[in-house]
Amino acid sequence: MTAATPATLFADPAPAQRLERAATALTAHGFTVEILDDAAAARTRIKDLIPDGAVVFTAASETLRLSGIDEDINTSGRYQALKPRILAMDRVTGADDIRQLLASPDVVVGSVAALTETGSLVVASATGSQLPAYAGGAARAIWIIGAQKVVPDLSTALRRVEDHALPLESARAQVAYGRPSAINRLLVLNAEPHPGRGTVLLLREAIGF
Repeated sequence: MTAATPATLFADPAPAQRLERAATALTAHGFTVEILDDAAAARTRIKDLIPDGAVVFTAASETLRLSGIDEDINTSGRYQALKPRILAMDRVTGADDIRQLLASPDVVVGSVAALTETGSLVVASATGSQLPAYAGGAARAIWIIGAQKVVPDLSTALRRVEDHALPLESARAQVAYGRPSAINRLLVLNAEPHPGRGTVLLLREAIGF
C-alpha cells in the first residue's frame, strides 16, 4: 500500500537543490532550461523568446493567467495570437479549422502538472487540445513551471496530478464551465529530440496548480 503523500509536498516550492537536479536532467534530455526567480522574470524573459509576428497558442494555464503572460501574448498585438481568433470561431462549423490551428502553431506556451527530478514533464488534460502542439506539432514549445511542481519521480508526479492538480482544476472548471474537470489524457515528455525546440522556464516560486 502506498503511503499518503503530504499535501505540502505538492504546494510548497521545492528547494534550490531539487530545482537544480531537475534542470540538469532536463538539459541532459535535450530541453533548454532557465531557472528564474519568479513569474515576473518569466513574463519579461518570454518576450525575448518569441519573435514578433509568430503564430502563438497559449494553452489553458493558471500559471499563464496569474503571471499575466496569457494576457500579454493575446492582447499585445506583437504576435498572431490564436486564442482570440479561435474564441471568435464557431465551435461546430469551425471545429476542423480550430483543431488544425491548435495542433501546429509556431510557438505554444503553457505549463505542466508536474516536473520530475529525473527530467520528465507530465501534462494532464480534459480535452487534449494542447497536447498535439506540446508533443511535437508546434515548432517551439515554452513551459513556465512553478517550483511546487517539482517532484522526485514519475509515480509521485501522477499522484500530484490526481491528488492536487485535479481537485483545484475541477473547482475552477465548475465555476467557469459548470462542470468539473477530468484526467482524460496524460502526456509524459521524457526528452526533446530536436535541440532548441523545448524551453523550460523553471521558477523558484510557486505559481499555478
